[in-house]
Amino acid sequence: MAGNQNQPIRIYEKEYKGILKSVFNATKAFSGVLAPIQIKDGVQHNAKAFSVKTNATPVVIGTYSTDSNTAFGTGTGTGSRFGNMTEVIYQDEDVPYSYDLAIHEGIDRHTVNNDLDVVVAERFELQTEAQTRDMNKKVGKFLSDNAGKTENLADLQEGTIKKLFNGIHTYAVNSEISAPMKAYIRSELYSAIVDMASNTTAKGSSVSIDENKQLKYKGIVLEETAEQYFPTGVVGLVAPDGVVIPFVGINTARTIEATEFDGVKLQTAAKGGNYISDDNKKAVVKIAGTLA
Repeated sequence: MAGNQNQPIRIYEKEYKGILKSVFNATKAFSGVLAPIQIKDGVQHNAKAFSVKTNATPVVIGTYSTDSNTAFGTGTGTGSRFGNMTEVIYQDEDVPYSYDLAIHEGIDRHTVNNDLDVVVAERFELQTEAQTRDMNKKVGKFLSDNAGKTENLADLQEGTIKKLFNGIHTYAVNSEISAPMKAYIRSELYSAIVDMASNTTAKGSSVSIDENKQLKYKGIVLEETAEQYFPTGVVGLVAPDGVVIPFVGINTARTIEATEFDGVKLQTAAKGGNYISDDNKKAVVKIAGTLA
């Protein structure tokens, strides 16, 4: 092949796709909020990931007319007792890729001290683990940037936390968010909720001091989430399940026999992004604050 001194190239895109899907499903943060990941291999240099059908036509509620000259009498053939008719039209909304990634590694037969095929398999798995951690950070930032509501947490005092969750509950009710909400929160806030004096089994709480677990608070499921997956100044994100679609397009996953050393180059290139509909953005609540 041109540019590679006719040295062999082995393609691993389908294998990489399978490994990434398995690793991502096992280690993803914000697990509930994410719909099943969409992964495509053999992606070319296109900017669009996929398209969705959207409809911005509002529902108009009128009244049924019984006027004798509506659709009858002098209004025969010129009106409707149901009122004016609204046409429903859907638009195609393109969803673009929002980030790229590339990995470039070399494996020298003289120094690797292991079977080459074994090393290639291990490196692909390690790459997908690293990619998943990077995607976790991107999902956290995406949720933060697209949150329809921001609540502030000044400290970890019991009264402050109660006020925070009461406010989120009230917002969910008034916004008619009918799906159960889940809070992905930093460890400091999670532990503070577990330690709250008002959380007792006598009140029906699911708290366990021994296990440092609190399954739910104020009707909101709690999930302890690593600090590094939140943007700076964000201590929690609250959302229903399945409102974000993560997607990845794999351009290349291959090994190329090297000419600069006795071994192979391991190269991966991909692009990805996340999608949430405008209607679902209101269901995402960001908890802003700075925890010491």
